[in-house]
Amino acid sequence: MVDESEVSQDLVEVAVRRRAFVREPIVIGGNSFTAAQIWELLGSRLTESRQTKITQVCAGRCQSLVPVLEGIYDRGNVSAVMRSAEAFGFFRFNIVENQESRFKAANRVTQGTDKWLQVERFARAADCVESLRASGYRVLVTSLEAAVPIQEVDFKQKVAVVFGNEKDGVSRQMQDLADGAFFLPMHGFAQSFNISVAAALTFGYAYWERVRHLGQCADLSPGEQALLKATYAFRSFDNPEQLLKEILLRQG
Repeated sequence: MVDESEVSQDLVEVAVRRRAFVREPIVIGGNSFTAAQIWELLGSRLTESRQTKITQVCAGRCQSLVPVLEGIYDRGNVSAVMRSAEAFGFFRFNIVENQESRFKAANRVTQGTDKWLQVERFARAADCVESLRASGYRVLVTSLEAAVPIQEVDFKQKVAVVFGNEKDGVSRQMQDLADGAFFLPMHGFAQSFNISVAAALTFGYAYWERVRHLGQCADLSPGEQALLKATYAFRSFDNPEQLLKEILLRQG
């Protein structure tokens, strides 16, 4: 029998390498493009239903919440968290991964949703927190020892939520670096939720809190939506660089 861990594609590695367009001009193969040009050249080659879906998804995307996974061992849990984050519209995704916690995400769990995430990977908790703070995020960890329930977290603001590994939770270093901690109230005999369940509950709560207070969860400007549409059009093809080259050659 073949060990699944040996044949599963390392989806996190692939996701980290995928191009994400965050500013213009977009340079591909020595040529400069605007987001609108990428959409016109590549998006027009997608079906109308696919174009509509991408446009709708980008209009609903939110970058005010960033999930952070620290030292997760179980690839199924990581993949499930990715899938839940994407489903609620949260597309930025951070992973703090040391050698002991390297994993291969299971495609059967993500069902391809990792393709639509903007994944950044860090070797140290400090580097991750520094990057998030530089972008204006408040960093909160999930902890059973936290004094603040999730109801007291202000999800109208930019928040990064850190989930720790299955055995020990969030590391002491990450807890010390964070701006605060919260817990998900439980009313049974169980002591904790599975990490994928805790993440899904957190994302759902954050989504509906933003809708309730702001009228919507989405927060991308028209320009940011255009860049994301260009990114998704680019990722919709197996070899987009070559396709763009061929299109430009045909256009003279």
